[in-house]
Amino acid sequence: MAQKIYTKIGDLGMTSLIGGTKVPKSHIRIDSYGTVDELNSYIGLVSDYATDGHTKILLKEIQDRLFTIGSSLACDPDKEPLMKIPDLKEADITLLEREIDAMNEVLPAMRSFLLPGGHIAVSTTHVARCVCRRSERCCVNMQENEMFVEPMVIKYLNRLSDYLFVLSRYMGYLLQVAEIPWKPRLS
Repeated sequence: MAQKIYTKIGDLGMTSLIGGTKVPKSHIRIDSYGTVDELNSYIGLVSDYATDGHTKILLKEIQDRLFTIGSSLACDPDKEPLMKIPDLKEADITLLEREIDAMNEVLPAMRSFLLPGGHIAVSTTHVARCVCRRSERCCVNMQENEMFVEPMVIKYLNRLSDYLFVLSRYMGYLLQVAEIPWKPRLS
């Protein structure tokens, strides 16, 4: 018999963190890992639009790291030391930086701000970047409200949004789609 997906426990607006602590579904910690989950879904969509194998492989690795981040955020920080929750490593951030640098090697210099668009792959990658920034803001908000967030989580999300910006440009480059410069109306 298949396992049921519904438990009915959340029908009254509460949920449990890893470790069993009950919190309202509106809790900032739930919002934080829910936004990371949304980001992970968008990364999957970006991967579906990616045309090169290397990017697809890296995006799967990023999805794995986002599950790591989600686990960290979903865990009651008072109980986390007693559990085996996967951690981010500095090498995860270094990998993103190397990928950013490699893509920038072939991209033309930016001469203006760019409007998202030109191809669905480019636009979708920009949406993922925006969700990544929202994830980062949620985590910073937790930190400002004196809730524990592993500092590496914020650092990774910050670098990931940079990666996604450059990836949007790189995908356009591979697809031979012209970038759309922002031309501000001055009068």
